[in-house]
Amino acid sequence: MVLALLTGCATAGAGTEGACAAFRPIYISRGDQLSDGTAEQLLAHNETGARLCGWGAAE
Repeated sequence: MVLALLTGCATAGAGTEGACAAFRPIYISRGDQLSDGTAEQLLAHNETGARLCGWGAAE
């Protein structure tokens, strides 16, 4: 679902500002217990945000 929303900001310019401002990278802690599927979804979310919204390692 999040990926579907982020694809709306795939174009450069003003179209990226609204959706990219609404989403942030998802961080996990060492104590989190993730299934493989959840980990893959989090990675996809963060990679999409990095590509479309310019999230960097410092985010």
